[in-house]
Amino acid sequence: MTVVTQDPRQSRFTATVDGVLCVLDYQLQGDTMAIVHTGVPSQVGGRGIAAELTRSALDTARANGWKVRPLCSYAEVYMRRHPEYNDLRA
Repeated sequence: MTVVTQDPRQSRFTATVDGVLCVLDYQLQGDTMAIVHTGVPSQVGGRGIAAELTRSALDTARANGWKVRPLCSYAEVYMRRHPEYNDLRA
């Protein structure tokens, strides 16, 4: 399991896998989290890291009572495939 950390000052979630930084960037607009970018370099791709970053962001949004606007294509597809997060859509 990958350890995901939120860095609210930089508006991102991060995970370091095999020394490689993976990120999910967001913008907080009032009570809405806009997910703008998910980046997992190819050398560590295919391990479900983007899914873990996205899940952490969505769980954080839920815990804070925020809605989510998935502007990143990966986050959009993730939310479509995981209907348990439909209630978070802005």
